[in-house]
Amino acid sequence: MAFATGVRIALYVILLVFAICELGMTAARLHYTLNVPEGDPVNGGVDFYDRIIAELLAASILAMLWAPLLIVRIYKRHENTFISTFGGEFIGLFVLFMLWIVGAAMTTDQWGNLAWCRIYQPCRLLTAILAFSWMGWIIILFLIAINLGYIIVNKAFNEPLHGQYDPRASRYTDPVSMRQV
Repeated sequence: MAFATGVRIALYVILLVFAICELGMTAARLHYTLNVPEGDPVNGGVDFYDRIIAELLAASILAMLWAPLLIVRIYKRHENTFISTFGGEFIGLFVLFMLWIVGAAMTTDQWGNLAWCRIYQPCRLLTAILAFSWMGWIIILFLIAINLGYIIVNKAFNEPLHGQYDPRASRYTDPVSMRQV
């Protein structure tokens, strides 16, 4: 699990970077839509906000809170709460997975083809929001795959998420082979 632990920490760092980028871009989009300049053709110059952008903002904030928490729990080998187990990690990742997939799917549905307006800054911002929402979801998907694979192979749902143990060493040792013959 040492290799997978390093990969998981790297994926959480990447998720943190993507979540920070997503937070900045969604905040910029919300600022733009809540302060539409006069004469702007968007929505006839009337202020508004996109609910899906607010959802992506919340998803990115949750990911920004979750990633450092799990990085520290994996690296420092904390074992004191349910969050510090593979099951806790899986449940947290599943919540993030659902938030990011809904955000990515809805933004794709709403603004899937913005090639015609790339000369405008708001369209470039929406394209970047769309891209980072999918990239964040993909990272979460990889983390779930690693987590779920380890849970299934080692039956480790309630085991510490740092993975620095060998369940076969204590559970599957044949007591006959330990005796001196």
